[in-house]
Amino acid sequence: MEVVDTKEIVIRLKHSDIYKGHLLLVNKDHPIRCLKQDLRPVPRAHIHKSEQLRMMYLEAECLQQLLALLQACHALDDIAAVSCFRSSSEQHELCKAAAAERGELFAASYVARPHESEHQTGLAVDVGLSKEEVDYICPSFPDEGKSAIFKRLAAKYGFVQRYKESKTSITRISCEPWHYRYVGIPHAMLMEKQDFCLEEYILYLKQFESNQKHLFIEQGSCIYEIYYIASTGAETEVMIPEQVSYTTSGNNVDGFIVTIAHWKRQ
Repeated sequence: MEVVDTKEIVIRLKHSDIYKGHLLLVNKDHPIRCLKQDLRPVPRAHIHKSEQLRMMYLEAECLQQLLALLQACHALDDIAAVSCFRSSSEQHELCKAAAAERGELFAASYVARPHESEHQTGLAVDVGLSKEEVDYICPSFPDEGKSAIFKRLAAKYGFVQRYKESKTSITRISCEPWHYRYVGIPHAMLMEKQDFCLEEYILYLKQFESNQKHLFIEQGSCIYEIYYIASTGAETEVMIPEQVSYTTSGNNVDGFIVTIAHWKRQ
């Protein structure tokens, strides 16, 4: 599948942009390098009853899509945020508390160290059932009812279950059915289709380099073109077709992922 555009524009990405965007790979090997996010407050109606005494925040687009997902599930009153953005100090305290209360092995399996937690990006949310008592670290999120619908529709709104049982050898984090990470559209759909965790997906995209064959995926009335470009130093030039919608994201490793939306003519 090919899309041909004749005119192009040049955009310039700084090396520091590697550490910004929706497709950041955050883990023990790739800690967070940039802590500046466009955070927005989560409406109190969508915060779990056990946590409503404190404010919660998510990255702006992540929050918008989470609310849209909850609405699509007809779960605005049934599913709520248990944990969202955490500062490094909050993550540090959570690690200490988890180790003290449940042991070092449990803490290492479920609680990332400061700067190694996706929660510090504002792109991760732990969800739980609104009307139940909740375990802050491991909230219940069963495969039935509204939570099952949430899981089925999540990718259409840009979310993936970040830590799956089948991927623990790669992520080095135990299965967390409650932890959802926003990676955006169409990436979540691709990850689900290929059964990739984020570590695998970032590596997979490297075969679609800017000067080679690009990846194309058709979703509804749009054809998405995706490719990877390595950082070339202080500044990297990227050629983009004129008059198209596009996003760029650093991968928090070594380069950028460009996503171009080609809307079909009606």
